Amino acid sequence: MTNQAGFFNPSFGVEKFGLKDLKSISYNLEAPQLYEESIRRGEAKVARDGPLVAETGVHTGRSPKDKFIVRDALTEETIWWDNSSAITPAHFDVLYADMLAHAAGRDLFAQDLFGGAEPANRVNVRVITEYAWHSLFIRNLLIRPSREEIQSFVADLTILDLPSFEADPARHGCRSQTVVAIDFSRKIVLIGGTSYAGEIKKSVFSYLNFVLPAKEVMPMHCSANVSRDGASTLFFGLSGTGKTTLSADAARTLVGDDEHGWSPEGIFNFEGGCYAKAIKLSREAEPEIFATTERFGAIMENVVLHPQTRAPDFDDASKTENTRIAYPLHFIANASATGRAGHPTNIVMLTCDAFGVLPPIAKLESAQAMYHFLSGYTAKVAGTEKGVSEPQATFSTCFGAPFMSRHPSVYGNLLRDLIARHDVNCWLVNTGWTGGKYGVGRRMPIKVTRGLLAAALDGSLAKAAYRRDTYFGLATPLAVAGIESSILNPVETWASREEFAAQAMKLVDMFRANFEKFASHVDAEVIEAQPAAVAA
Repeated sequence: MTNQAGFFNPSFGVEKFGLKDLKSISYNLEAPQLYEESIRRGEAKVARDGPLVAETGVHTGRSPKDKFIVRDALTEETIWWDNSSAITPAHFDVLYADMLAHAAGRDLFAQDLFGGAEPANRVNVRVITEYAWHSLFIRNLLIRPSREEIQSFVADLTILDLPSFEADPARHGCRSQTVVAIDFSRKIVLIGGTSYAGEIKKSVFSYLNFVLPAKEVMPMHCSANVSRDGASTLFFGLSGTGKTTLSADAARTLVGDDEHGWSPEGIFNFEGGCYAKAIKLSREAEPEIFATTERFGAIMENVVLHPQTRAPDFDDASKTENTRIAYPLHFIANASATGRAGHPTNIVMLTCDAFGVLPPIAKLESAQAMYHFLSGYTAKVAGTEKGVSEPQATFSTCFGAPFMSRHPSVYGNLLRDLIARHDVNCWLVNTGWTGGKYGVGRRMPIKVTRGLLAAALDGSLAKAAYRRDTYFGLATPLAVAGIESSILNPVETWASREEFAAQAMKLVDMFRANFEKFASHVDAEVIEAQPAAVAA
């Protein structure tokens, strides 16, 4: 008989999922117990100031090419198959059975958690993991129910994560020994062959991206914060563009750093924690996030420790550029206790422009906002995905294509309706390069970005004089208090205007070519918001 530990709903044990003959199952353990288990099992170490430190092995980022969705009656007409790989129900059945068999005789850990801070739109998630540190990771990242809520907890979605399981492409219908398979009909996610914990949290996001639009709720890959007078702001962007950094503002309340929903009631965090990039982290530049690296209960991934002192070296990228810290939201002093806020006043779309030709900030009209949301231009930053070692220009629709289960037009139309209904100001902010393309210029100074955002969010940019960008048609301010005026006009930061023009037109062509696949799904006004075909 399986040994059981922890607190859970006794009528909803893991046997309901098909797991049997386990050595043990530990439910809803908290940080001290999970520390002890992680260290006892050799999974992790303790850093000098208290965080648990784990290594993820060969997978130091997500493996999007190894993600599959079951193609069945529910998903045939609803999934964006151009962006998603399919797995047959039969292959999923075999994978499911093989993973259950693989789990037999093992010690596993289960966490019962909520995805979504708004009760009407949250999902009950049970996450069953092979590693103790993965159990702490997802406990940090999702919303922790009360003891009373756990007593009656029944999962809507179940995730089984077994890093030691190796998939067989011929047998399981996948691509490699690594697999992330989602069955929306049965509400199951199976993860095998990877120790990267981010796959667990992104599986919850993918699930909510599928179920919420049918309820007229907008799922968003964004961070969010709110001012002292209640004005909330959304920050869209892929990993590495600054969502976490820019939303962690001591003058504003943090709602969340990565994933949110927008319902008729307002915005709400999907999560109860943060998953921040740690590379080159410093107390001076990001004090709120840095402070979490000195807390018991935080988890650091792939961060190099001094062999004697166990002090972390955040500048050491020898394991990966994608070093991370996972911590509960309440580790941020000014974090929201509810994970909820009113309808946003401002939306900021963050782009990491590797060409160095987009302005540091631009005011977007409604059609431009939809155009740039559907385009999702940025650069894949080193380490966030396996095989990416330096920034690569890319277009990731909705600023999160890997997690968009439905066609982008579904999310784009929802967002456009919400922006119009609530009269939201929209901004495009470049946190990428200035003074030249990647390898020539420099990364946009974070102090400049923070200063421009402060001016946008306090309303002072509304009073500024603007110029219209020649290539992209963007309204950019001529002057902002405290900001060097030349940096506002990208061409002024380049040594050669001719080289700037060549790079700008190269990016214009990329924008237009990328948007061709969306042209039939949008109206003429959005088409007209495209960058210019020929420089004026």
